[in-house]
Amino acid sequence: HVNTSALTAIANDYSYNDVFVRQVEAFGRPKDVLIGISTSGKSENILRALALAKEKSLKTIGFTGMNVANMRPLCDVLLSVPSEDTPRIQEVHMLWGHIICGLTEGELFDGK
Repeated sequence: HVNTSALTAIANDYSYNDVFVRQVEAFGRPKDVLIGISTSGKSENILRALALAKEKSLKTIGFTGMNVANMRPLCDVLLSVPSEDTPRIQEVHMLWGHIICGLTEGELFDGK
């Protein structure tokens, strides 16, 4: 969850690398799902949040580009775009996000 107030406060009081891990610490529960998105696959703030999520028994899904080495061990499901072109990777990530939201809404609200 990217809440600009929380992001700013955590980055200011702790570090930008802690902006997501602090929220996983506070709100993450077993059976929750964390989706970590990193075009490069090397974003420290995303990797730290995914690592803690695994420790707390959350399900983890990762979206990345071609570099999967850092995210692979932290993700139950890792989706990678076979490209090094940042705009193309981000466009595919947006598409995947829309698909996941559509499928989730269909399951939760029975297609209503």
